[in-house]
Amino acid sequence: MTNMSDTEAQGSVPGDEIRPAVNPASVQSTQRRGIRLTVIVIGVFITVVMALFLNKITTPRVLSPLELRANGTYVFEQARIFKDFTLQDQHGQAFGLEQLKGKWSLMFFGFTACPDVCPTTLSMMREVKAQLKPDIAAQTQFVFVSVDPARDTVAQLAQYMPYFDPQFIGLTGDFLEIKRLANQLNIAFVKVTQADGYTVDHSANIAIVNPFGHYQGFIKAPMDQARVKLTLQSIVTDF
Repeated sequence: MTNMSDTEAQGSVPGDEIRPAVNPASVQSTQRRGIRLTVIVIGVFITVVMALFLNKITTPRVLSPLELRANGTYVFEQARIFKDFTLQDQHGQAFGLEQLKGKWSLMFFGFTACPDVCPTTLSMMREVKAQLKPDIAAQTQFVFVSVDPARDTVAQLAQYMPYFDPQFIGLTGDFLEIKRLANQLNIAFVKVTQADGYTVDHSANIAIVNPFGHYQGFIKAPMDQARVKLTLQSIVTDF
């Protein structure tokens, strides 16, 4: 007859195994670490969401070609190269194609004796410059090219340009040089004789030159500050 031990005789009851004692402090520490991790993950998620939201509302919207045209701005599928030129700015410094490189240039052709279109357009350009996002404003220059160089001397431009913005660039020089430049940028102008002298009929479009010194497109008249700002920021952002 086989003898059984007391344990075997009594039988083994499931769940009666001896377990180590649980340390309450250790459990609380683990819970705190879990809570901290959860809080950190939530904080990172909120930060990422806010960053994406701020980026979306601060980055200028890129317009489609159709939207650009609807706002009076025409961008060529391929920018056009135009020849170098030599003019003078209002400080008597030489100004040519090289001075157009490195920045976006909005080029408007007019004359200082112009009674309406020119001062209106230059004032609008001043408002655009003031409202551009700082990084885009730093990449943009505004250029006024005289189509009446006989009267618009360097001294005349030096007095005229500060009325709008001291940083605006005024250009004058040889008439044929100006005419060649205007033709390359699709700007038409013609001298019109009057009883008391003459005036100049000219296109009111603004030529857009990219930082490579290439003719990128133009803004068609009539124009307003809001649309010019919108389309310019879109073009610069998408370039």
